[in-house]
Amino acid sequence: MENEQTPHKRRVRYSGTHPKRFEEKYKELNPEKYAADVQRIIDKGHTPAGMHISIMVREILDFLNIQPGQVGLDATLGYGGHTRAMLEKLQGQGHIYGLDVDPIESAKTEKRLRDLGYGEDIFTRRLQNFADIDKVVADMGGRFDFILADLGVSSMQIDDPKRGFSYKVEGPLDLRLNPEKGESGAERLSKLSRKEIEHMLVENSDEPHAEKIASNVMKWRYMGKPIETTTQFRDCIAEALSFLPKGEQKEGVKKSCQRCFQALRIEINSEFDALYAFLEKLPDVLAPGGRVAILTFHSGEDRLVKKAFQAFQRLGVYSEVARDVIRPTAEECMRNSRAKSTKMRWAIRSDLE
Repeated sequence: MENEQTPHKRRVRYSGTHPKRFEEKYKELNPEKYAADVQRIIDKGHTPAGMHISIMVREILDFLNIQPGQVGLDATLGYGGHTRAMLEKLQGQGHIYGLDVDPIESAKTEKRLRDLGYGEDIFTRRLQNFADIDKVVADMGGRFDFILADLGVSSMQIDDPKRGFSYKVEGPLDLRLNPEKGESGAERLSKLSRKEIEHMLVENSDEPHAEKIASNVMKWRYMGKPIETTTQFRDCIAEALSFLPKGEQKEGVKKSCQRCFQALRIEINSEFDALYAFLEKLPDVLAPGGRVAILTFHSGEDRLVKKAFQAFQRLGVYSEVARDVIRPTAEECMRNSRAKSTKMRWAIRSDLE
């Protein structure tokens, strides 16, 4: 009896010479098969669809000074680029734990790392928020020699229209890091009062037009116009900013959309609460002399990290903290435009208990 063959599935067709929709970019979504094509996209300074280019890898590795046999934590696993670089430094000795709340992307990342030869003896993935690092330490029975937390949203989440992270493409206004839990962005936005929306936009993203945007969201609600998709939210923001001079509207709407989507994402994922908990628990999960590096992407995050590091240094918990932020090089920003807003801060745990 002949073996049954899986029927051939034709790739998604598209009009024109270059695919525009996420699901049509079959080469970018298969980097292992089309490595040369993907590299050409990266060389042009773009991030291929479904991929994430890790930021400041050299600076992170230089600071963490990872040694074979150490135990470390990637508190925000994402695409796994940082994790892979840290695993290489271990040279087969030691262990790294990777945390992530996204069940979809973290499972893909685990498979990529396993396919590279990193087994359970050296790498463990946990579907867990980094606010719960104390639980990880309790389970492993020790403390970490090094910790990295990259607070940015991964490119593969931004690029996928189904996740609703980008105002540039049509999709559900979701924005959940774990799409299997909690309220979507649309659901939360429909319940907040005008004052609550305004407060969210100011607190989470320093939006200068928060009052006008919040008022227009309420106007749409009263008129029975739903804000359920990314483009509906974008159009609502654009309408609120129609008072801007014509020459400033395009850039003004772009910047406000970026800030508003960020603010709503932070709100529904309780990102600041998680960061507070993470920073508070850090000293207790770092081994004496242990090192932590954190990448932030907007001023609110950076302020929290800076204040926490300085407060613990005054208490003698950290022996050293970064006096100034470290930024990616101009060359890296040219290769990867998403690196431009990155700030890195670090701290070293005191040897004293």
